[in-house]
Amino acid sequence: MVPGRSAKVLTEWLNARDQAFRDRVKVVTMDGFAGYHSAAAKAVPAARTVMDPFHVVHLAADKLTVCRQRIQQATTGHRGRTGDPLYGIRRTLNTRAGLLTDKQKVRLFKAFTANDAHAAVEVTYGVYQRLIAAYEASGKREGKIAMYKLLRSIRTGVPTELPELAQLGRSLWKRHREILAYFDVGASNGPVEAINGRLEHLRGIALGFRNLKHYILRSLIHSGQLQDRINAL
Repeated sequence: MVPGRSAKVLTEWLNARDQAFRDRVKVVTMDGFAGYHSAAAKAVPAARTVMDPFHVVHLAADKLTVCRQRIQQATTGHRGRTGDPLYGIRRTLNTRAGLLTDKQKVRLFKAFTANDAHAAVEVTYGVYQRLIAAYEASGKREGKIAMYKLLRSIRTGVPTELPELAQLGRSLWKRHREILAYFDVGASNGPVEAINGRLEHLRGIALGFRNLKHYILRSLIHSGQLQDRINAL
């Protein structure tokens, strides 16, 4: 565990490893933080950098949420309330299309057609689902082509009425090489995110740690599936 989240911290950690270690690093998966990308490029320039699918989809989901909230305010003059069409689909919007029930599909249709202004949410939702579909493609080549076409389609020329989608397009295109690299190497930091989820849960139930060593030990126990072997939690 290394304190801090910056390019400097990662660069120093990598530089503290010997050259043999750095030479063995072939792939680096990361989120959208530019600092990690620049640090990896300097410390392990030969490694292939990959932007993790989880963070790509999460970024798109965030923009979809912001779009929904903006249209909600513009059409009703207030934050979401029970009975508001867009508020009623706030969770359904983030559900993968293939997992939607018939009832959820009807709810989406009614919300999208309840007001002409809701078209912005529908368009952004469509891009979000296309992003997921690219990762779900039957083959890596097909997925890479679908992703490239999608990223090109939203990198420029997005209507001014869709500011969230325009910003998403610019952000993803800046990292399009790392996004597309996933389809070549298939590397993901999903396991790391799973461990992070366990650590977040631990932090939530621990009511705070005052001793760093105890925190590190409990983190290793909680994320390493050792809690069933020792009476520590």
